Amino acid sequence: MIFARLKLPLFIWSLSGACGLTPTIHAGHTVSPITANISNKMGAGLSSGEWVWQNPLPQGNTLQDFSFIDTNNGFAVGASGTILRTTNGGNNWNILASGTNDDLYSVAFTDPNTGTVVGNFGAILRTTDAGNHWTIQRDGMTDVLFGVSFTDANNGTAVGSDGLILRTTDGGANWTNQASGTTSFFNDVSFTDTDNGTAVGDNGTILRTTNGGTNWVSQTSDTINNLNGVSFTDVNTGTIVGSNSTILRTTDGGSHWFSQTSPIPSDLHDVSFTDSNTGTAIGPVGLILRTTDGGNNWINQTSGSLQILYGVSFVDANNGIIVGFAGEILTTTDGGSNWTTQTRGTTQTLYGVTFTDLNTGTAVGASGTILRTTDGGNTWLGQTSGTFNQLNEVVFTDASAGTAVGEGGIILRTTDGGNGWNSQISGTTNLLFGVSFANANTGAAVGAEGTILKTTNGGNNWDTQISGTTNFLFGVSFSDANTGTAVGAGGTILRTTNGGTSWDTQTSGTTVPLHGVTFQSANIGTAVGNSGTILKTTDGGSHWMAQNSATTDHLWDVSFSDANNGTAVGEGGTIVRTTDGGSNWVGEVSGTFNILYDVSFTDANTGTVVGDIGTVLRRTASGPTPTPTPTATPSATPRVTPRPRPTPRPRPIPPG
Repeated sequence: MIFARLKLPLFIWSLSGACGLTPTIHAGHTVSPITANISNKMGAGLSSGEWVWQNPLPQGNTLQDFSFIDTNNGFAVGASGTILRTTNGGNNWNILASGTNDDLYSVAFTDPNTGTVVGNFGAILRTTDAGNHWTIQRDGMTDVLFGVSFTDANNGTAVGSDGLILRTTDGGANWTNQASGTTSFFNDVSFTDTDNGTAVGDNGTILRTTNGGTNWVSQTSDTINNLNGVSFTDVNTGTIVGSNSTILRTTDGGSHWFSQTSPIPSDLHDVSFTDSNTGTAIGPVGLILRTTDGGNNWINQTSGSLQILYGVSFVDANNGIIVGFAGEILTTTDGGSNWTTQTRGTTQTLYGVTFTDLNTGTAVGASGTILRTTDGGNTWLGQTSGTFNQLNEVVFTDASAGTAVGEGGIILRTTDGGNGWNSQISGTTNLLFGVSFANANTGAAVGAEGTILKTTNGGNNWDTQISGTTNFLFGVSFSDANTGTAVGAGGTILRTTNGGTSWDTQTSGTTVPLHGVTFQSANIGTAVGNSGTILKTTDGGSHWMAQNSATTDHLWDVSFSDANNGTAVGEGGTIVRTTDGGSNWVGEVSGTFNILYDVSFTDANTGTVVGDIGTVLRRTASGPTPTPTPTATPSATPRVTPRPRPTPRPRPIPPG
C-alpha cells in the first residue's frame, strides 16, 4: 500500500506527474507463466538466465503489499516484479511470473481470480485467472503508482507520484487521468464502493471523492506528516497511519479527522480494519499495533520479527498476513495474539561462496555467518564460526579443506567440511577481502593497506609479503603455487611468479576499483570492477584488454568454469555471462535488485551467487526447478521515504 521510493537502485528516474500522459491508456500484452521467480520481460541484450531462489525462502525480495481475499487465498507483491500467491492462508507460497522487473508497490483483488497490481514506471498489471497470467496494461511511464483499490472487477483507482490519480471502469482496459489538484505524492487509496473513496499522501494530504473521482476534495488532516496507509470499513469510518506515529480517525467520511495515540513512537506504514472497531497497524523493527475499540486504545503485539513491515491485510478479525523487508511474511489466525514467521533462512548479507563440486558448497558473510550445503543448495545449514566478525571470502581446495577471511585480520580454517572452524594467527588486524589457495597447503590472502599474506602449510603460519602498495586489495587468484595475481583500488593489479617473494605492478588501463579476479591458467585471467569494468589477459597480465560487459553497474566478482564460460555479478542484481572467453558478455535476469557479491561455477551451466540480505541464487544446466515453499516453521534466524530500507554492511571500499 505504501511504498519504498528508495528501492529504485538501477534507474535514474524523474517524476513529472501526469505530464506527458495521454488521458486514456489502453491494455497491453499478456504474459504466460514461466518458472519460479524469473521474469520474461528483458531489455536488449538480456538472455533468459535460469536462476532460482535458495535463500531466503520462499524468496528474498522485499514485499511491499498483501491482499487477503479469503482465509486461504492471497497475493503479495514487491521488488523486481515479485508476485507471490498463497492458497492456504500463508503456510505455502508460489512465486508467479509477473512479466516485469519493475518494483511493485500495491495489490488489490476483488475475488480469488481477479486482481490488479501497480508499481514503478507507472506499471499496472491485471489477472483474471488467479495470477497464472498477467496482462501488462500500462508500463514504461515516468510516474510511479503506489496504491490501488478496486470495489469490484471493473471499478478501480490507482494513485501515485506528483498527485497522479488514474481511474478505470472496465477492469483496466482503459485508465483515465483524474484531476487531483495537488502535486503531493499519494501513498494509498481506499474505496468502499464505486463512488466513495479516500486518497492519502505526503505532507498530510487527504483527498475525498463521493462521485467516483469526478471530483476530489481536499480534507483537513491537521498534520504535515506523510500519510502512508488508509483503511475504510464503510463510507464514514476510516483510519489513516503515517510517519512520526501518526494515527488519524474519522467517523463522518473525513469531514473531521481526529488524532489517536500510538503506544510506540515510530513511523507507521500500513493499516487494515475488518470492522469499525478491529484494526492492525504496522511499522519498522517488527512493530505491530492492534485495536479492538476503533483506535481509542492501541496495543503493541509481539511479532517475533525485527524486519521493517510494509503491508498488512486482514480478511476477518482473526486471520491476517503481514509482509515486509527481505521477503518477510508473518501470519496469524487469532487476531495477532500469536504471529508465525513463514520466511526461513538467514538474512545476513553473504559476501563469499565457493563450490568444490555440483553439490558441495560454503557461503560466508556478515556477523561470522557460515552456511554449508551438500545437496546443491536445496538446503543450507548454518555452521559455527566462533566469531561475529564479517567474513568476506571463502575458498575450499576439496570438500573438506577450506579457509575464510574477513575483518580484523581474521582467518578461519577447516579440514572437516566446516564441522569445526579454527582461528589462525594472521599477524594483522587489517581487513582481509580475498583469499586463494593453489593447493591444500599453499595460499594467499589480501586486504586493506596493500596487505598480502602467504602460507605454505595450510595456514599454520601466515607470512606478510611486500606488496609495494598501500591501496586496498580486494581479490587474489593463484593458478599454481608460484603464480598469482591480486587486484584492488585505483585499478591496481599486482603479479607474482615466485610465490610472492616479489610482486610486480601491471598496467590495468583503468583507475576504478577492481574487486574480483580469476585465472584459468597461468596466462589466462579476468578481472572485474566498478562501472561494469571487465579486463582480460592471455599473457599473464603483460597486457590487459577491456571487454564490453553489457552493463555499467559495479561488478564484484567473476568465476570461470573453463576458458570460455564465465559469469560476473554485481550491484542491482546484475549477472552477465560469456560463453566465448569474454568476447561477448550477455546480461541475465537474476530476479532481484539485491547486490550480488560473489559467484562460483563448477561447470558451464551450474553456479551459485550470493549477496545482500542473505541472497542465494542457483543456476543449473537442467533448467530451473520450482522454488521450495516453506511450511509454517519459525525462522531461526535517495529520497526520504516512509519505508526506509536499511543499508546492508558493505565491504569497505576506499575512494579511488
